[in-house]
Amino acid sequence: MASIKIGYYVREGVSSIFTHGFMSFASVFIIVACLIIMGSFSLLAINVNAIIGEFEDENVILAYVNEALTIEQARELEREIESEPNVRSATFVSREEAMETFISKYDNKERFENIDASVFRHRFTIYIDDIADMAQTQTDVASIPGIAKVNANLLIAKGFITIRNVVSGVSIVLVAVLLIISLFIMSNTIKLATFERREEIAIMKMVGATNSFIRWPFVFEGFILGLLGSLFAFIAQWGLYTAVSEAIVSGGIYGAPGFLNTIPFSRVALPLFLVFVAIGFGVGIIGSNTAIQKYMKV
Repeated sequence: MASIKIGYYVREGVSSIFTHGFMSFASVFIIVACLIIMGSFSLLAINVNAIIGEFEDENVILAYVNEALTIEQARELEREIESEPNVRSATFVSREEAMETFISKYDNKERFENIDASVFRHRFTIYIDDIADMAQTQTDVASIPGIAKVNANLLIAKGFITIRNVVSGVSIVLVAVLLIISLFIMSNTIKLATFERREEIAIMKMVGATNSFIRWPFVFEGFILGLLGSLFAFIAQWGLYTAVSEAIVSGGIYGAPGFLNTIPFSRVALPLFLVFVAIGFGVGIIGSNTAIQKYMKV
């Protein structure tokens, strides 16, 4: 009996979609448009945070070893440095390696032939987890016996922190506002589709149909419309993101820096799809259910 009712609800819901073709198309179109706008802003925020994260990884701390220590004693400091809370890893760089790195930056290497490696210090290149704690990490590393000096680009780190906070804050606000607007527009679009059927609902109430019998076909209709909208939006977002990513990487977008890379869509596809489907389902079902609520009072 239950399966018969579900089959009836589904048939009625699908039939209603085709009967009210224009309004059904409008509902799906609004769902697609709003989801693409929300998805685009979300993907932009994710990519900006990823780019900032790459720059953060390049912002390292240099710890210079006391000249009185031998190379063996200097290497032993690595374990102590890596034990600091915010330190991800520490790489030892000998005097000779430091000299080679320095000379490699210049084209005219002949003028450095008489430079001895002793003018350089053994050092550690330190990568940290969070640049927000860079100043404290600099202090902690400098307090380790055997470390003579610690250099950290605190000004650059503060700039990255500011950019990250601004981007994250603006993105959250934009997505939240767009979500509210999208829910409002999509729900009201479905309400307009249901408004055309107010007389049909009134007649069904008069002949003794229960509220649930009347409501469920509309719920299934909203469910189907939400599913279609979320699927079309995901496919369109996939194509749009791929096209923009390829244009950025190839330099096809004027003014886009050549060093920029975008996150592969495969990394965000599943969570994006689940969010699209959840929003599509939620708006479709809630919109249909609330739309017929006042017409049930006959």
